[in-house]
Amino acid sequence: MSNTPMAASPLTRAVLEIDEYVSGLGWDQPARLFALVDTARLRAEQPSLADRLGLQGESETSGLTPIEQDEIPADRPLDEFLGTIAWPDAVAGCALTVERLMLPPSAEAQVPQDLDEAALARWVADHPERQEVRMTVAVLREGARESALRLREKDSPTEVLTGSDLVPGLAEALAATFAE
Repeated sequence: MSNTPMAASPLTRAVLEIDEYVSGLGWDQPARLFALVDTARLRAEQPSLADRLGLQGESETSGLTPIEQDEIPADRPLDEFLGTIAWPDAVAGCALTVERLMLPPSAEAQVPQDLDEAALARWVADHPERQEVRMTVAVLREGARESALRLREKDSPTEVLTGSDLVPGLAEALAATFAE
């Protein structure tokens, strides 16, 4: 399914696979949540599910399989929703994709003070330097993190930026879903 580089870590490959999947759905998508499970463990413990996911014929012995979860409620703040999640032990990690408007650092000095959240969102949406970005952020239970950023204006698999610290706040929120 994926054209992600085999030299990348399993977490990076999972993030890029999710980015590729969501990019195939187009822009203006709702946030999407994924469980990340160990592929070898999934094949061993749930062969029928692995078969439905097309994993039985793969020779890869290490890796992570993203499994999309139920739709995230649109009427609830994302941070509030993430605070309600508890993953079973079989889940090695999780990932989330969200689309947001971002401004370049040069625009920070222009932000009007004392705007409420709704007014700030409108101000950003009207700003001439705004960028639409899709962020895919993943964390593992043991702490590893990875992110992929795709700008709408450079919507190409070769233009996806990856790194472990690109969206630290969202990574922290996802890591908190594994807190005991």
